[in-house]
Amino acid sequence: MRVLIAGGGTGGHLFPGIALAEELKRRNPESVSIFVGTKKGIESGVIPKLGFELRNIEIGGLKGKSSVEKVRNLSIIPRSVYQSILLIREYKPKLVIGMGGYASAPVALAAKLMRVKMAICEQNTIPGLTNRILAGFADRIFTSFPETMYLSSTRRTRFTGNPVRRDLIAGSSKDKAYRKKFTVLILGGSQGAHSINEHMLKALDYLGPAKESLRIVHQTGNIDYGRTFQVYREKGVDSEVMSFIDDMASVYRDADLVVCRAGATTISELTIYGKASLLVPYPFAANNHQEVNARVLSDRGAARMILNKDLRGDNLAEIIMGMAADPEALSRMEKEALKLGRPRAAEDIVDSCYELLGM
Repeated sequence: MRVLIAGGGTGGHLFPGIALAEELKRRNPESVSIFVGTKKGIESGVIPKLGFELRNIEIGGLKGKSSVEKVRNLSIIPRSVYQSILLIREYKPKLVIGMGGYASAPVALAAKLMRVKMAICEQNTIPGLTNRILAGFADRIFTSFPETMYLSSTRRTRFTGNPVRRDLIAGSSKDKAYRKKFTVLILGGSQGAHSINEHMLKALDYLGPAKESLRIVHQTGNIDYGRTFQVYREKGVDSEVMSFIDDMASVYRDADLVVCRAGATTISELTIYGKASLLVPYPFAANNHQEVNARVLSDRGAARMILNKDLRGDNLAEIIMGMAADPEALSRMEKEALKLGRPRAAEDIVDSCYELLGM
């Protein structure tokens, strides 16, 4: 079976698609997944390394663009739809799966024109513009949250959770390798988060003697790596500072507390691992969806949330010390997070796709 998986640009749209491609291959070694994206997206550097084929189309986004850029990107939509039609003619897929983001729209529209079955995956509680449009004619709609706005009422919608890659799921069942100190994992997404980085470094001055009982693993992104590494060394903190973490399974497994943004992929990983977390939603996310994502967990006692505008070094240190000193509260949070985990998301989506195709 051939499947086109369209979308990318960011890890939040790309990595769930990779999880689906892995599950399709596991289910049927003869299946072929072809990714469709753009030359500028993260997919151009990731997909070839994983052994999947990537085809690029010409398309640009509209959100946050200048008037000139919007006019230009709108003008190339017909060309991108035509390019997508040619791809469908070339590969003859049984199914097109749109992962959200502007790169998925032309391929999904082409699938509709070519009468190819089409499904979409929505990672966030508030769908992006592309998926709100595509939902009107998608054959299946897969959501990561039961509360997903606009999409949850249709009979074509299935609440499955957000697909997570198999190596991460496998890592969640292993025991911690590091147990001597309370381990705090700081994440800001693949590019890091400058405000979290800065306030964490300020927090070191407020930790006092508690600093001796902590171990900090910090993913900084490329820009803040040098300074962050230097400050931790000057402060004498037991730390591991990386610009990017390749082995996410091991750092999730060993973490006692995760301080991070509230993107859908991060939320999915936290709940699969059952990790206590302090969520700091990215304040400029489209439709403020990260704050809504975070509230799904915080309202259930599965995480704490602090808005980016309220984050400071002193209150961050206070939260870390308070959670480290209250293992019972930490355990309750872990149990609530684990209840929200959907480790079978990729399997459930593939099951539904097979059903859609009558296979």
